[in-house]
Amino acid sequence: MRTDFDAQWEQLAEEVMSGMKEWRLQHPRASLREIESALDERLGRMRARMLQDAVLASSAADIKAAQEVERPVCAECGGELAERTRAVRHLVTQHNQTLELERSYGVCSQCGGGVFPPGRRTGVVTGESDP
Repeated sequence: MRTDFDAQWEQLAEEVMSGMKEWRLQHPRASLREIESALDERLGRMRARMLQDAVLASSAADIKAAQEVERPVCAECGGELAERTRAVRHLVTQHNQTLELERSYGVCSQCGGGVFPPGRRTGVVTGESDP
């Protein structure tokens, strides 16, 4: 699992702070509501990137790269999931930012069920041939 986000996340935080300083200089008469909106917009972008990085760091995001003990298993039969393909999902955060998540589509080696993303514990979608 990848966890080396410090430099990237520090850069994101710096961009939020410098962006707010610049925005405030350009809007010296802004109301509290306007300042809050500008800050929320910037924090929302940073939050989305941090969410995306954290999700993609999961061993479930890439079955092939995961250590054997980290690999997800089929919720129906406990069989090992193998990567059939990779698929992209686009999700929208609570702050209206779009995340793009490319993850493995897992297929159970025993029962043939498929699941995307493979880390979900909600069960296997049976009989599905394509993501």
